[in-house]
Amino acid sequence: MKKYFVVLLWSALLAPVAQAQKSSWPVLKHYEKEATDRIAMPVGGIGTGNISIGGNGQWKDVEMMNKPGIGFYGSTTPKQAPLFMVYTEDPDGKKESRALVGPIPPYEYAGSEGSTAPNHGFPRFASATFDAAYPFAVVNLEDPEMPVSAKVKVFNPFIPADADASGIPVAVIRYALTNKTSEPLTVAVAGSLDNFIGMDGFKVEFNSFNRAIVPQGAKDNRNAFRKTDRLAGIYMTSDSVDKDASTWGTMALTTSEMDKNYRISYRTAFNPKGWNANMNDMWMDFADDGVFKDITFDEQEDSPRAGLAVKLSLGPNETKEVQFFLTWHFPNRKDWNDKQTVGNYYTTRYADAWDVAEKTLTALPDLERKTLEFVTLFLQSDYPDVVKEAALFNTSTLRSQTAFRTRDGNFFGWEGAFASTGSCYGNCTHVWNYEHATPFLFGELAKKMREVEYTYGLWDDTGLMSFRVSLPLEKNKSWKAAAADGQMGTVMKVYREWQLSGDDAFLKKVYPGVKKALAFAWIKGGWDADKDGVMEGCQHNTMDIEYYGPNPEIEFWYLGALKAAGAMANYVKDKEFETTCKQLFVRGSQWTDAHLFNGEFYIHQIQPVASKEAIAPGLLIGMGSKDLKDPDFQIGEGCLVDQLVGQNMAHICDLGYLANPEHVKKTLQSIRRYNYVKTFGDHFNNMRSYALGNEAGLMLTAYPDPSKRPAIPLSYWSEAWTGLEYTAATGMLYEGMREEALSTITDVRDRFNGIKRNPFNEEECGNHYARAMASWSAIVALSEFHYSAPTAKFTITSTPGNYFWSNGYSWGMAHVAHENNTTQVKIEVHGGTLKLKTVATKGAEATLKKMVVLSEGGEQTLNLVQK
Repeated sequence: MKKYFVVLLWSALLAPVAQAQKSSWPVLKHYEKEATDRIAMPVGGIGTGNISIGGNGQWKDVEMMNKPGIGFYGSTTPKQAPLFMVYTEDPDGKKESRALVGPIPPYEYAGSEGSTAPNHGFPRFASATFDAAYPFAVVNLEDPEMPVSAKVKVFNPFIPADADASGIPVAVIRYALTNKTSEPLTVAVAGSLDNFIGMDGFKVEFNSFNRAIVPQGAKDNRNAFRKTDRLAGIYMTSDSVDKDASTWGTMALTTSEMDKNYRISYRTAFNPKGWNANMNDMWMDFADDGVFKDITFDEQEDSPRAGLAVKLSLGPNETKEVQFFLTWHFPNRKDWNDKQTVGNYYTTRYADAWDVAEKTLTALPDLERKTLEFVTLFLQSDYPDVVKEAALFNTSTLRSQTAFRTRDGNFFGWEGAFASTGSCYGNCTHVWNYEHATPFLFGELAKKMREVEYTYGLWDDTGLMSFRVSLPLEKNKSWKAAAADGQMGTVMKVYREWQLSGDDAFLKKVYPGVKKALAFAWIKGGWDADKDGVMEGCQHNTMDIEYYGPNPEIEFWYLGALKAAGAMANYVKDKEFETTCKQLFVRGSQWTDAHLFNGEFYIHQIQPVASKEAIAPGLLIGMGSKDLKDPDFQIGEGCLVDQLVGQNMAHICDLGYLANPEHVKKTLQSIRRYNYVKTFGDHFNNMRSYALGNEAGLMLTAYPDPSKRPAIPLSYWSEAWTGLEYTAATGMLYEGMREEALSTITDVRDRFNGIKRNPFNEEECGNHYARAMASWSAIVALSEFHYSAPTAKFTITSTPGNYFWSNGYSWGMAHVAHENNTTQVKIEVHGGTLKLKTVATKGAEATLKKMVVLSEGGEQTLNLVQK
């Protein structure tokens, strides 16, 4: 974990940040009334799992034990959910108690046995609003009958370029209480949760009412009270859960409120007798005087509930915060098939859950300061709020069970996460092609993904890259299956990662594999068997089917891969391969414009194959057409929403245009014109519905001439995927179509407004779908940011303003101003280190006499004269 220091030069800048930390956190988005209903913001570290905070303050979706847990300790076990409570007593002895949650959402009122809401039987605050600037969340609780108002303040450290600091298994929880009266109050705050070690929500027992009694797996779990000089709380262990199980580990609920004027009390168990008697015992004990009286029972539960309370005084109109930590440590992550242990990286850094709390407490001031500095800086940037929201809120996917790090530190991801299992395993190359949050925020993690792909996914004998890698890695290569878009995308991603990092050792390691991966397109029966720069062969792709014949989606990935590989070949002085790539690129680009552009957009020329024997092994996955001579699921003359995804990547990598710029812009205009659906309630969709009713968005494939739509078109042709909508919007931004791009992004975020969907969970095939992190590319496009570490060249837009930037290894702010014929660019580094030699905008450039290295707190100002 890094120790952060700030030079005195920056004291004036950071003073407002320090003051904000003492008073309030920044707010990007405010939710109230029904807009809080669907909110569930993941709170946890990268690769650690998480627990979510609801829009009304309810804790839900416990996902700590190496598996997804959407709904775990939610509707299936409503009364046992984690809960925090408040107690008040005035000078006259009048007592009030409430659960520190707001109203129950209307959709949770009804059920065959009453409400399905977690903790539905507790008195609650009358109203709740939710303020968010991920990873910070504040739930504001008010009730006219209560003498206090409350704020639930929750976060987990999130610092660009520092995956370790952003990968802590902790929920930092603060309850801020404000005395609304003119008299002193005695108040107490308590947290309570089951020791559910062994239960991840995957195994559930149902009774005769077809109701889940409780998730199964806990056995002889035990709670113990611990106290040190700095922490006090409940340490949770298990005596009998299998120590090799993915659900075995430790948890802790602790408080750092060790002031002698604060009284800490606890319960390690509640009365196990009777129906839900433990909840009755918990409430009655706390509501009596705000103090838990620990009692030992002869009969013990497998999953005993514990409680931890802090009692204090509150003067008239005074506000005080009570801080808790919820920490966890579950070391036995299993492979994709839930069989062999691959471990968790985060558990190599901590001995157990108590150790997490101790170390976090020590580092927390710096961790919070840097997280706050990042979020504050990001919000101060001159990006539209909806772009900030889409980019920032989707980074929560990195903290969901979609992403994880194995014991060796490698970074992996499902495509998404279903309720209790991952969705589609293996760092799927064609899905992870679309996301840009990881490389621009945590470059080392992105490099690790590339190293895994080229070390374990690539078959050395042919150059075929499995688009899903197996675990454990030493037993990989069991499935020879390639995706054309995924494989070409990895070539471009290697170039991106090398450019952002300047890591020549990384390039040297993977470059031979890059050559093989690209040359695989040229094998007999392959994608470009005649080596003319055009992908004609059987092309499995992210639509889960095979295209036959040239089409823009795959062709632009191919053209981008050729250009990226040629640039890498030039750097390593592989002239022969560089020449090959350049020649194929020119031929393919010219052919694409001449034969696929129909005047409005690029189309698919369907070219059936004679037989399976004409297709190279590993290219036909079998999810597509069964009649190869007249294949189903083709695009044909449809307008595909992400047909220029490879062009997007080329812009992001500063590789320029892959085809005629006028055609590219016209295509994006056509996508906005033809793929836009104003009201999905009027739109036919034979597949999954991610947009409904009066919601607007971009559909996957439009047919301006309905007569040209194939009888059985592209698999998902009528759906709407947020990741593809963001991709189209980013392309529009690169073409100066700002209004259309922002409208597209706004349509997406309007669908995830908290009323109908969770703003922190853009689903596709599963929750927290990786492709939605394409939203970060809009930040790159709006700022026109490029960074080439090999040449130490920093490029930014010439439009005056303030632009947050990050390259995965450092981050900060770029201030752009104009005066006469000169563009002034001031680059600030707030984290990491940045090598700098040249600063450029469109049409202007300035080069330093010698390269400088800017560390945290450093800055450099250059005047660029317009050419």
